[in-house]
Amino acid sequence: MKIGKVPETVLQRSVLNQIHNRRNEILMGASVGEDCAAIALEPDEVLVMSTDPITGAVQDIGTLAVQITVNDLASAGAEPVGIMLTVLLPERVSEKKLMHMMQQVETACKKANVQVMGGHTEITKVVSQPVISVAGVGKAKKGKLVSTAGARPGMDILISKWIGIEGTAILAKEKETELLGYFAKPFVDGAKAFDQWLSVLPEAMTAVACGVAAMHDVTEGGIFGALWEMAQASGVGLEIDLKKIPVKQETIEICEFFEINPYELISSGSMLMAAHDGSTIVRELEKKGIHAAMVGKATAGNDRILYSGGERRYLEPPKADELYKVL
Repeated sequence: MKIGKVPETVLQRSVLNQIHNRRNEILMGASVGEDCAAIALEPDEVLVMSTDPITGAVQDIGTLAVQITVNDLASAGAEPVGIMLTVLLPERVSEKKLMHMMQQVETACKKANVQVMGGHTEITKVVSQPVISVAGVGKAKKGKLVSTAGARPGMDILISKWIGIEGTAILAKEKETELLGYFAKPFVDGAKAFDQWLSVLPEAMTAVACGVAAMHDVTEGGIFGALWEMAQASGVGLEIDLKKIPVKQETIEICEFFEINPYELISSGSMLMAAHDGSTIVRELEKKGIHAAMVGKATAGNDRILYSGGERRYLEPPKADELYKVL
């Protein structure tokens, strides 16, 4: 396709025709010529917003673009309502690829009950592969917002599902040929299927109902980055048992193959939480078939300590995600 805005015929055929209206709150949504969107809120509701780009994946870029934004909103205790997209494409991308990305977006939106409210699609020389930047809009009841900064000394620290599941799925798909030279096909296929667990909406709803004090979805920088960010935002220290952090064997083996650290690998699908009574949240999540584990405590002071057997070391500030060492 040619440099510049996507032609109106392509926009209508391959973008707008792929998305559907499904939220009554959206008063003005995606259409040709509309540069803004509008949503209606009830008097006791607040608007919650987030933004994130997808730059490290190609095959599932549309799905991931929606999922990470929905997860960000869920981690604030909000109900996701809609998204706005900025889609930047290199010249070599075909209209068929654009349509496929938008079909991925729509499928993910339908699953999460959110709507594409608008956006911008452009062909540009400044990118070498597709980039999707997403702004998400959600709503929450006044007084029910949950922040990353809510952890307090003495609270339990919990993690839902398993760390590294997003990074594992991306690597299994983007580096499938390379992995099949070492691992059996059922192993690689199983790792590719980790994307079935990328939504944190179910655990967020359960945790909010149980009185969770802080939530942070584990994304770039992995669990080490998320732990640091929660501690920094909350002004607390940490004592974390590395052996209690849940991680799948596929993640361990694929990370060993690429010589990267699973604790610093992008981990959408895993929610970091702090609560006065972590055991209740774990029990309620397990009832819903969602694995969770208590991995440590928030402490007074600034020491953020990681324990592994008899070893003890300090958590360091977030680094560049391990995924970028491979892709």
